[in-house]
Amino acid sequence: MRLTIATPAALIDIANHYAMTLGYSRADADTYRNTSWQDANGSLYTCASLPIGPNFVTNATSSLMRPEWDTGNIIDMTKAAQAQALVALWMPNDHDPYPPQANPAQIVAILGMGGLDAIEAMGLTAIDLSSNP
Repeated sequence: MRLTIATPAALIDIANHYAMTLGYSRADADTYRNTSWQDANGSLYTCASLPIGPNFVTNATSSLMRPEWDTGNIIDMTKAAQAQALVALWMPNDHDPYPPQANPAQIVAILGMGGLDAIEAMGLTAIDLSSNP
């Protein structure tokens, strides 16, 4: 299954700490980098789209634990928890057929759609990175 995540520019730091709690190494601190998407109001976002295993959503929505690889306490668990609390997870269903729109105060995650389709459904469009400061 595929998970696509839109993170507002202001939440990149905390989202990367959250990504590290769910990831495999310090390299997951670079999950969210380039703000190459924008909403209709011009707010900037970074997106990630990845295949996930059957336990990923359960792990991502459960109490966060410092991963075994983080022996140097690189992850700020407070920031990770802040990001987790801001995630709006949506999956296609009959009761709620419309995904949430990306907004600057929330991390929006869509489960089960193709990456570009999910990004479009969140109301985001690509921007030219050469014009992004």
